Amino acid sequence: MIGVIDTRGDCAAWTFPADPGVVRTARTVVRRQLAAWGLDALEDVTALLVSELVTNSLRYAHGPIGVRLTHPEEVGSPLLVEVSDPVPDAPRERRAGPDEETGRGLQLVACTSCRWGTRRGRRGKTVWFELALPG
Repeated sequence: MIGVIDTRGDCAAWTFPADPGVVRTARTVVRRQLAAWGLDALEDVTALLVSELVTNSLRYAHGPIGVRLTHPEEVGSPLLVEVSDPVPDAPRERRAGPDEETGRGLQLVACTSCRWGTRRGRRGKTVWFELALPG
């Protein structure tokens, strides 16, 4: 995966081709992994945000898209979610007009997550976000 940082905890990672069908697949594998970790309460929001970021990657990238989840070891630490692609340009959050069909993905990430950001890697970028664990 592109630009992944060292983390502690259980990790799950997938690499997908830049094909429109991967959005559904990414949502499915993320939901399954969260269920396996007992994080059912985060399935909907995580799948939604991953879906938005993978869709953004598909719009601009013509190479592999990586998705990685890190379930932290430490109590109180957030779930880390990363979506990577080979395009080095960082996405820009913008305000979509009421009639626009695009431009809300990063707004959703910013409003829903505890923290989010981007970082450049050797070959592309990673957009990441953190979600508070239930309990």
